Amino acid sequence: MLKTVRWQLVALIFIAGIINYVDRAALSIAAPLVAGELGLDAADMGMVFGSFFLGYALFCFIGGYAADRYGPRRVMIVAMLLWSLFCGATAFAFSLASLLVLRILFGMAEGPFNTTINKTISNWFPRKEQGRASALANSGTALGGAIAGPIVGFVALHYGWRASFAAVMALGLIWVIFWMIMAKDHPQEHKRVTARELEDITADQNLEQPESARTGLGVYLRRPTILATAFAFFGYSYLLYFFLTWFPSYLINIQHLSVSEMSIVSMIPWSVGFVGMALGGFVSDAIFRKTGNLVFSRKIILVVCLSIAAVAVAVAGAVKTAVPAVTAMTIAVFFMYLTASAYWTTILSVVEKRHVGGVSGFVHLVANLAGIAAPTITGLLIKHTGLYQSAFFLAGAIAVTGALCVLFFVREEPAGSDANAPLVGRTVG
Repeated sequence: MLKTVRWQLVALIFIAGIINYVDRAALSIAAPLVAGELGLDAADMGMVFGSFFLGYALFCFIGGYAADRYGPRRVMIVAMLLWSLFCGATAFAFSLASLLVLRILFGMAEGPFNTTINKTISNWFPRKEQGRASALANSGTALGGAIAGPIVGFVALHYGWRASFAAVMALGLIWVIFWMIMAKDHPQEHKRVTARELEDITADQNLEQPESARTGLGVYLRRPTILATAFAFFGYSYLLYFFLTWFPSYLINIQHLSVSEMSIVSMIPWSVGFVGMALGGFVSDAIFRKTGNLVFSRKIILVVCLSIAAVAVAVAGAVKTAVPAVTAMTIAVFFMYLTASAYWTTILSVVEKRHVGGVSGFVHLVANLAGIAAPTITGLLIKHTGLYQSAFFLAGAIAVTGALCVLFFVREEPAGSDANAPLVGRTVG
């Protein structure tokens, strides 16, 4: 598999995903130490966690639009370079205000990452491989979440929390060099792509519609399929960011684990989630091969797995001890991550290639509004009630609502603005 250029790019993006989530999770892991030194309470930390997404959500769309216009290679270089620098600058935070500003800038720089991945997959992979390519490319984020605990926890405990941010910055700067050398926007531009590989890539990719039948970006953004996918992605993201930002503190404050114990225990859900994320695309592609229907193969994964994740996270909030809480959360994360590539490949199934970046960016923007809502609402609930249970139940309710939206509203839709235009995502023989 790694003998072809397209899968080598997936491997490189996989590594970028690891770095992305080590960077992003660093503050959550170090949160008790940061809060103690800077004198921050639960509501303050909720605002800090949420502030990341003020910049992140907006630049999901801006980054996707830029990837359509300027190419994913250039956008990825700028994004990784800037987010690495802003992550390192977190080491210089001295107050709540300075931490808020740095997290907003950090979020702006990370915003283009996932939408740029989807644009790269669109350019480099045939439809029959897009599910597994998206799953493997994005699964590095789950592995990054798994190893962030021990890495950041070790550095923070032995060298101080500020040193941990400087260490993860270096990883991103090294990665940029490799991406500049290896990546191109299109396979036709890459000197190492063989004629056979180029034929494989273009074999089952739909041709762009004639100019008269093309759909504008605004039309896509109003379609029920896109809006339902966006809200389901919001439900997924609410679970993800609730877990990412507050689960470490829950293990310390409610289950009374030490920072070192929490760092190890928090690896378990992320490690299982990594398996789920990598597996989800293969399952979806297998359903596509069996049914020949792109949209159904993505939809069934979203509805079933997101519903199971919603139930599991509610159970995690109802139990009283650490072992069942971690077990239930591990189940939730596994099934949540099984859906991870389906949001992106649903877009690839129903959107013209020239608008993939913009539509992906819009859907990801909506999804990441949960990054503002989940940590902020959770922080307020904890501050005013002293309880975590209601936050777990709310996360589950939002996720199951997203699954229902997909069930009722995601369907094959016309590629053109006119009802008689050819369908994208139609059953393929």
